[in-house]
Amino acid sequence: MATLAKRKAQNSPGQIYVDSSCIDCETCRILAGDVFGEDRTGSFVKKQPGTESEKFQALQALVACPTASIGTEDRIDLAEAKASFPRQIQDEVYHCGFHSKDSFGAFSYLIVREEGNVLVDSPRYIPSLSEKIKNLGGIKYHFLTHRDDVADHEKFHTDFWTQRIIHEGDLSAVPNAEIVIKGRDPFSLGEDLLVIPGPGHTRGHSTLLYKRKFLFSGDHLALDPKRERLIAFRGVCWYSWEEQTKSMQDLENYDFEWLLPGHGHPAHTDRKRMSEMLRSCVLWMQKR
Repeated sequence: MATLAKRKAQNSPGQIYVDSSCIDCETCRILAGDVFGEDRTGSFVKKQPGTESEKFQALQALVACPTASIGTEDRIDLAEAKASFPRQIQDEVYHCGFHSKDSFGAFSYLIVREEGNVLVDSPRYIPSLSEKIKNLGGIKYHFLTHRDDVADHEKFHTDFWTQRIIHEGDLSAVPNAEIVIKGRDPFSLGEDLLVIPGPGHTRGHSTLLYKRKFLFSGDHLALDPKRERLIAFRGVCWYSWEEQTKSMQDLENYDFEWLLPGHGHPAHTDRKRMSEMLRSCVLWMQKR
């Protein structure tokens, strides 16, 4: 739990604060950007919530924080914030919340579909979250974009008997995976689900395209909201920047409207604009 003794000096005075255990995963800044800011030490409260909406978003960030680095001076009821996860993004796609420190705070998602729900990467295993997911139809597939974000996959497998999916390049992270993707060819999980191998960040990184509308990009691609452009993270490219650039070019063969990353900001725009932004990202990567 966050402690007042470790409260950062940068925090705006008031009820909510961030302490020095922050790992700078960016979760709070994405969920409540009007409240939380960033400096060289990570996140801090740049402005205390001024509206009920800002307060609720800040409490959602507190609940989602993977290291429990966000606290409140007085005891506050978090039941409503906890109950808000999984949080609907659009249509059948939800943000799970409850980020895991084992995945450095990566976002995870749930796709609710008649053919069987899909968990994308792994949140912390929380009994209340598990119960909510059961009420939404459980989990058939557990798609793992890459080795870094597998977190509590074993616990979800035990609870739901999931079919875990990972690329052979990262199989050592989940050696008992039920479905192993091989090579560079796309792999269909159904008419609405396509696994697109995308080595680069790691040897076995893959993305998932749902309904040709939602791209779950793992650590492959995200939005830079300040510059309003798509980016890749060269500083944390663990395998090959050249391969990641080629993988990004492969994504130009697909249309989507939503970009939902594990790390970094999501993006939502029309297909034409998304395609233009992706092309710009590829050109930028080729020059790096």
